[in-house]
Amino acid sequence: MPEFAELLRGYRRFRKEGYPRQKARYDELVTAGQHPKLMIIGCSDSRVDPAQIFDVDPGEIFVVRNVAALVPPFEVTPGQHGVSAALEFAVNFLKVRQIVVMGHGRCGGCQAALTREMHGRPPGEGGFVGNWVSLLDKAREPIARELGTTSREAEREMELAAVRVSLDNLRTFPAVREREEAGHVVLRGAYFAIADGILHVLDQETGEFGPA
Repeated sequence: MPEFAELLRGYRRFRKEGYPRQKARYDELVTAGQHPKLMIIGCSDSRVDPAQIFDVDPGEIFVVRNVAALVPPFEVTPGQHGVSAALEFAVNFLKVRQIVVMGHGRCGGCQAALTREMHGRPPGEGGFVGNWVSLLDKAREPIARELGTTSREAEREMELAAVRVSLDNLRTFPAVREREEAGHVVLRGAYFAIADGILHVLDQETGEFGPA
């Protein structure tokens, strides 16, 4: 596990090698601003960095990451709506043309949703996590009935279901729904299997995931 000193050493390597190599790109991003046409909603898990998985240059993807790569449904209740704010910015201001929800294997958030071990805990002791992953409660029920809550098969089904839930919730946002219906934005689901490094993509017609 890198300490902060190791991060600084990495930064210095970047300044010496990476930044000079990308200097023209950074100059362009400073002058013209960012104009990514693809948004990725991914998990905060340290093993699934979208920029690394998709091998993209700076400025190419607009990324929001959270526990289990979840999108809450559209709502206007008072509060701080981080995912909704990022989505609003991407759709209304950056005018992204594609939104990808990317789940992954061995997801701790999906495991917590499946086992419900965080439910009922106070904030700061698991309660924030439990409340967040309760977004998956409805999807959890058929999986738990058929496969239980502890098998790897059940965990994988929960991870795939989470992507579908987030895609459904994306469509509750009026701006997203309107732009999708008009053909201005495409919603996609993806799943990165950490164990073998294979990306699976959700087929829009069959609703099933298959290797990219």
